[in-house]
Amino acid sequence: MDNRNKNDDRYYKAKERVDEIKGFYGNLISYVVSITVLMIINLLTSPSYLWFFWPMLGWGLGILIHGAKVFNLLPFFGKKWEEQKIKEFMEKEKQHE
Repeated sequence: MDNRNKNDDRYYKAKERVDEIKGFYGNLISYVVSITVLMIINLLTSPSYLWFFWPMLGWGLGILIHGAKVFNLLPFFGKKWEEQKIKEFMEKEKQHE
């Protein structure tokens, strides 16, 4: 593989990584705005029952998992784990031929 192809590979991997991070921050911004709107609606219409906590908790859990995946905080969600599993399955398939 020549230097140009290596640079192209690095560029596309870096771009993919930036897109993942950008997606996370977009999700986080949507979460903050939406939960704020839901909280305002809840407090104006039925302040005796704070139902906005339910979507806040559910979506918040999703945000935590998304962030952990994007920032490689959970090893079984990371790219290295993914690549290792792909190689493992390819080796198994090769042995069965």
